[in-house]
Amino acid sequence: MAELIRSFVVPAGQSDRLDKFLVERLPDLSRSRIQGLIKDGHVKVGDDQILKTGHIVEAGDEIFIEIPEALPSALIPEDIPLDIIYENDDLVIVNKPAGMVVHPGAGHYSGTLVHAALAAIPDLEGIGGEERPGIVHRLDKETSGLILLAKNEKTHRWLQDQFRDRTIKKVYLALVDGKPPTPVGRVEAEIARDPSHRKQMAVVSAGRGRTAVTEYKTLEQFERHTLIEVHPLTGRTHQIRLHLAFLGCPIVGDTIYGRKAPTIELNRHFLHAAKISVRFPGEKEPCTFEAPLPAELQTVLDNLRGK
Repeated sequence: MAELIRSFVVPAGQSDRLDKFLVERLPDLSRSRIQGLIKDGHVKVGDDQILKTGHIVEAGDEIFIEIPEALPSALIPEDIPLDIIYENDDLVIVNKPAGMVVHPGAGHYSGTLVHAALAAIPDLEGIGGEERPGIVHRLDKETSGLILLAKNEKTHRWLQDQFRDRTIKKVYLALVDGKPPTPVGRVEAEIARDPSHRKQMAVVSAGRGRTAVTEYKTLEQFERHTLIEVHPLTGRTHQIRLHLAFLGCPIVGDTIYGRKAPTIELNRHFLHAAKISVRFPGEKEPCTFEAPLPAELQTVLDNLRGK
């Protein structure tokens, strides 16, 4: 049963693509969601059902769009404890533990953050026509820390726009082997799929990958290690791990891009998403949230400090 039917009349003097026209009038829905509704037969122009997203609508055309209720997710909710540090009607901020995969995929069909969120967040409105949380950014399996989940399509779009415009600020803490070449610096090195290892990424020469920018500063220097604060300005897969390895100071415990034999006994890599600043819908100033270092990482630092 349809949840909502909306209608619009194309203003005088206007001519546009059907999907573009609807995107401008339905800010709660993403462009891909609207295109899916058109292709699935939920849009009419007058009495005619239109299946082409690029159909041109003209002045005076009356457009009807049927927005179905979100369908239950095909995923089975799992009662996995989540450290929810903030929640409102639109989003949830979770402190993800190391070892948890964010999204279901090949080899990870259960136990993910999405499975846990389906059970922990009862008021999910759904994304893309399905009752599921909106994932707008990810953390690697062994990276702990803060991650945003959208409860509805409008917030999902809002967060996507902020990530695209680079107005969401993220701060990571990383312990690296050795030390970076300068106490404060910036890495601009393109990233692409590693042609030799398809499950891995690699730093590549200019023009062969996607732009990736990371800034960092040294917080504390030890005899053989350095604690640094990292600010990724882009969000490429494995970006921080690759850029620090590129500098010659790979993350402790990163056996993929760093040393195969870890220099400190740790069953994960030492990378933690410690802080995130995000602006909520209707607010002018961003809110900042923080997650303390997990106990196993704090213990490593305490040992290095001789405590």
